[in-house]
Amino acid sequence: MKILDFYIIRKFLLTFVTAISLIIVIVIVVDISENIQDFLDGNAPVSEIITGYYLNFIPYFVNLFSPLFTFIAVIYFTSKLTSHTEIVPMLNAGMSLYRMLIPYLISAIMIGVLSFYLSNFLIPTTSRNLIAFKEKYVSRQVRLKRSDNHIKLGENTYAYVHYWDNIVAKGHDFWYERFDHNGLKYKISAESISWDSTESKWKMTNYVKRYFSGIDEKVEYGLTMDTVLNVHPGDFVWIKSGVDLMNYKEIREFIEEEKAKGSDRVKIYEVEKHRRLAFPFSTIILTVVGMSVSSRKTRQGMGLHLLVGLAISFAFILLMQITQVFAIYGGASVTLSVWIPNILFSILCIALLLTTPK
Repeated sequence: MKILDFYIIRKFLLTFVTAISLIIVIVIVVDISENIQDFLDGNAPVSEIITGYYLNFIPYFVNLFSPLFTFIAVIYFTSKLTSHTEIVPMLNAGMSLYRMLIPYLISAIMIGVLSFYLSNFLIPTTSRNLIAFKEKYVSRQVRLKRSDNHIKLGENTYAYVHYWDNIVAKGHDFWYERFDHNGLKYKISAESISWDSTESKWKMTNYVKRYFSGIDEKVEYGLTMDTVLNVHPGDFVWIKSGVDLMNYKEIREFIEEEKAKGSDRVKIYEVEKHRRLAFPFSTIILTVVGMSVSSRKTRQGMGLHLLVGLAISFAFILLMQITQVFAIYGGASVTLSVWIPNILFSILCIALLLTTPK
């Protein structure tokens, strides 16, 4: 690798780190202004706010803004190279545009790998830490509650709970049904049901068991009972951010479980799974687009490059959001919908590279 490659990589990464650091500082300042009263009300120590909240808060926003600020960094420092007439001597010395693209790609791959690691491994852990901090200091009064939960647990098993409190893992007005080819085979209902995490069992109070065999019915009553059911407390509460707490392997396993239950939320989880793969690739694609746009020398200089760059980046973000909505609600293929922005902008990459002066 030549000195020139190291020069471009250093410029690229330094500009990216500076840009992402500035936006993170702004986000932190805004967040402090919004949450300072909650921190004070919860008597959160400063050390806990820094280590338990903001150090876990930063990776999410670094990953969120990385494609956009990678693109802006490329536009900014390449435009400076162009305006200082540094690119023309490189080309005149016999270096092709494609050869000059190599250090850009190396830098983009480094950022893409970082993004993949953050979204699939680090952020799930930091998100759990954030939730633990909020439950301890900020949102202790807020509980995950849900009413009228109907869930399909398997091909022939269903469960319902009228009211569920996920913090204490307790529900009221519960029933569980199992069917066979002749109809309802077994049903158990209980006034309340709670989860014993140490024994991994359910405890029911004031329960009624019913066994059905044709027109015959056998009924059993009881005050309390410990039992094992193919139900988990998490089945009764759904929050989209729950997927953010899983790494890539856990999401894949979770999707298979939800498919077996016949869940109508599988597409939402699949979008998140594919998004975690597509997102790092967008960094590489936007890098090539940014380099192709900003290496063209214009009279308007960097201003025009930044304007075009921002327009392209926001078009990419908008397209990403639209295709994800289509994947979830429009019946489109999840894989294709999530990857369409990368596919279309890859075509734009090729077109720009072919038309860029070499």
